[in-house]
Amino acid sequence: MEPPAPQRRVTIVDVARHAQVSTTAVSKVLRNAYGASPEMRAKVRRAIDDLGYRPLAAARGLRGQTYTIGVMLPDIRNPFFPEILDGITDHLADTDYQVFLGPGGCNNEKAEARVTDAMIDRGMDGIVLIAPVSSRSRIERIASAVPTVVVGRHGHSAVYDTVTDDDVAGASLVVGHLAALGHRRIAHIEHRETDAARIAEMPNAQRADGYRRAMQALGLAEEIDVVSTSYTQQGGYEGARQLLARPRRPTAVFAGADIVAMGVLEAVTEAGLSVPGDISLAGYDNTAFAAFGPISLTSVDQAGHDIGSNAARLLLERIADRQKTPVQVKLSPTLVPRRTTAAPRA
Repeated sequence: MEPPAPQRRVTIVDVARHAQVSTTAVSKVLRNAYGASPEMRAKVRRAIDDLGYRPLAAARGLRGQTYTIGVMLPDIRNPFFPEILDGITDHLADTDYQVFLGPGGCNNEKAEARVTDAMIDRGMDGIVLIAPVSSRSRIERIASAVPTVVVGRHGHSAVYDTVTDDDVAGASLVVGHLAALGHRRIAHIEHRETDAARIAEMPNAQRADGYRRAMQALGLAEEIDVVSTSYTQQGGYEGARQLLARPRRPTAVFAGADIVAMGVLEAVTEAGLSVPGDISLAGYDNTAFAAFGPISLTSVDQAGHDIGSNAARLLLERIADRQKTPVQVKLSPTLVPRRTTAAPRA
């Protein structure tokens, strides 16, 4: 018995015949172009639904748009990034745009370049770069080729828009909270930044700077203690091990990200200590697991969903007008105190 012949793909001609209109009318409806009456649009939409018509992305690309948006995620294991992604997809839910993800590789410029080049080569209408580690010149080359919004980088550019959290203010909220509880020996675990040219733009550097400023403003300059590892669970574990080995260990730790705080919790437990009984702990990002009852992590909420929603909004505006004035959106963080922070033991 021969296998059934593959079903022929429904074309725009089939839709036009079914709706009893011209192919030009169908094209106008598909492109949401001027000149199609509400009745015409309804008739074409019914025909599309009846026939199950799906336009070829390649053909749409030849007409100037593919209705695809690429999102580069640096680390798919970091639970904060999906919150940004939710904001992007929710904002695009009522549009024709479809989101495609590309893993950039944690702190890996080559992997990041490979992903962004693939997005450009496939004719995506726009790109959102989340916490990119590429050089400023590289990001501007991307933005010159395709509308681009950069999330998490504090630099300004003439060719792309940015959405950031006020990381300096967020770090100050953590230090102020811990100091108000009575802590003086407050340590910070930061992400090691090796590129001097981009260091001022990176959120990790801004948080470390905010920590130092807040400690100095509170008269705790002599207690400043920073460990440089990475914004990963392993980085938090290694950083906490270093802090716990101090002759005079801190009474509180400010982890630069919630995922870092998870590693700190592991190291503290392994050392036979407790949080917050022996060491108070605060994170940054207010991810879903921070609110999880058994963890109940004090954390800075930088509104990941709002960051993503703003990024999608700015990208649609830039797709519509490549020459528009660049916009920089900076959101104000809030602190969410939970059970991992308390007054130090007497």
